[in-house]
Amino acid sequence: MIVGVPKEIKNNEYRVGMTPSGVNSFVNNGHKVFVQKNAGLGSGYSNSDYKEVGAVICDTIEDVYSKSEMIIKVKEPLKSEYSLIKEGQIIYTFFHFASSEELTKAMIDSKSICIAYETVQNHDNSLPLLTPMSEVAGRMAAQQGAKFLEKPQDGFGILLGGVPGVKPANVIILGGGVVGSEAAKMAAGLGANVTIFDINLDRLRYLDDVMPKNVFTQFSSNYNISQAIKSAHLIIGAVLIPGGKAPNLITRGMLKTLQPGTVLVDVAVDQGGCFETTHPTTHENPTYIIDNVLHYSVANMPGAVPATSTEALTNATIKQGLDIANKGWIKACQDDNSLKHGLNIIKGDIVYKAVADAFSLEYKNINEII
Repeated sequence: MIVGVPKEIKNNEYRVGMTPSGVNSFVNNGHKVFVQKNAGLGSGYSNSDYKEVGAVICDTIEDVYSKSEMIIKVKEPLKSEYSLIKEGQIIYTFFHFASSEELTKAMIDSKSICIAYETVQNHDNSLPLLTPMSEVAGRMAAQQGAKFLEKPQDGFGILLGGVPGVKPANVIILGGGVVGSEAAKMAAGLGANVTIFDINLDRLRYLDDVMPKNVFTQFSSNYNISQAIKSAHLIIGAVLIPGGKAPNLITRGMLKTLQPGTVLVDVAVDQGGCFETTHPTTHENPTYIIDNVLHYSVANMPGAVPATSTEALTNATIKQGLDIANKGWIKACQDDNSLKHGLNIIKGDIVYKAVADAFSLEYKNINEII
């Protein structure tokens, strides 16, 4: 199969779809890999690094798309890429369709095969391709929250861990999955007073057992959240409904009950956000203020630490990416039910129900197609 790796064009996105190690695996399996010139520089990989493992360097993004049967990238195609996608071309990347009707309709019109990293799902409901980026984003959420709590950043002006004789900050984490647990570890490690909310009691019991003594758990309900946020300094949104739109757990009206300078970090922004006032921001302009509450909702957080996140992502995506190349997407998905969950749009048909439901579009059962 001919595989293409274009340069990411999202604002301050320094990751790349594959490391040289990943490219080497494809080449060793008999596939041809086109990498756009300078695509890996932001992650620390030169053009010569890719050439040495057998990649062909293309000068333009148009060359990569036009020559490739499968595109492997990190973030969803942007508007300028829509026209480059060919009918029947496999796009293997993060899509987060439920947050963008425009992207969804563009991919329907392209008649491509869209395999979304974020919905590849194991039998135990874990999300193996999303997990490494969730780990990065969760840890970054605590770091960014700590930074933006500083007064020059318009935050509350509190040190996350306090000092002897002075109380630490109160951190609320909405969601006890991978993002939430990683954020809790980081915030707790810095000495904050952390509370994790979740609706899954079994998960809360597990977190209660494994987390440090300064991490507490509480059942998630509108009432419990509304009471807890009044004394919070940092609130991290870490709710995930695989492939679907995140619920709004903090409404616009609830902001008035928060302390001025409270920081909201919405890691769920890729799926629409779990705060009503969330809208996507960039690393260039990461924050905005509503009702004296600072919002941080960068839609590609792990892109700021590409040396870590590119390698972690390739480690996760390489096995099933090779399966697609070696067997073709139909056989690969027939053989691997986890990968089959990653199919979101196939040649104009939405085959992932949560995406269809997000925009009241027609849904087609994947089993009718493969």
